[in-house]
Amino acid sequence: MKRILTVQDISCIGKCSLTVALPVISAMGIECAVLPTAVLSTHTAFKGFTFHDLTGEMGPIADHWETQGLGFDTLYTGYLGSFEQIHFVEELIGRYRKYGTAVIVDPAMGDFGKLYPGFDTAFAHAMGNLCGKADVILPNITETAYMLDRPCPTGTVSEDEIKEMLISLATLGCPLPAMTGVMLHKDSIGVMAYHRDTDTFFHYENERMPVQFHGTGDIFASAVTGGIALGMGIDEALTLAVDYVLECIRMTMKDKDRRWYGVNFEEASPMLTERVQNHKK
Repeated sequence: MKRILTVQDISCIGKCSLTVALPVISAMGIECAVLPTAVLSTHTAFKGFTFHDLTGEMGPIADHWETQGLGFDTLYTGYLGSFEQIHFVEELIGRYRKYGTAVIVDPAMGDFGKLYPGFDTAFAHAMGNLCGKADVILPNITETAYMLDRPCPTGTVSEDEIKEMLISLATLGCPLPAMTGVMLHKDSIGVMAYHRDTDTFFHYENERMPVQFHGTGDIFASAVTGGIALGMGIDEALTLAVDYVLECIRMTMKDKDRRWYGVNFEEASPMLTERVQNHKK
């Protein structure tokens, strides 16, 4: 069985970060080890949430794993809350690279043209350095612009603009950047990726629902990571993730008792596991 290590925070309530990554990756038939960066009572869209930083625990946890000879097929990072955590992940990458561990980074730090509270351009540049050490990165358009130190696009972003941004992302060092939230058509949304080694692009979109929910980016990144760990090509893994997120939103919209703070990814799991099984045949 493949084993993925994911490094990100955990919200006790709120369908995002580790509360998404762990069950999604597990549903794909992969062992999911976790290295929590912080614990929150809820995710940050709730008012008055509690927060406890776990940076001081991360090193001893990783050191203990090393004494036990534990390794990972894939290292996947999500939301990192400080420069110190970014630098620690860079050390982890160096530690596990010698074992052939693949590295996937979701530089979760902003959306809709703005960085999340507490982040600035210096943090975005540090995240760009981390992305340069990854095999695959999964930024949205906002995160891409900040890492490239350029203004965030406003309005419609053309195919040529997206391709130029992807090529620029590859100059950071990552051979396969994939930009999420791509909308080249009015009623669809998806992803575009750049294969630096072959100088080719991959683009896939599916139906765009007229709603927005928390945590869909984490679902997307977790599904991509699981697909890659199972041996899917990156294009197949990206396609699976786009389709799964859409199914999660569809299931949520069917639920009259749906939660405002996340999607019903649990009810969409049969679609995910079926696609995984079809891949294995």
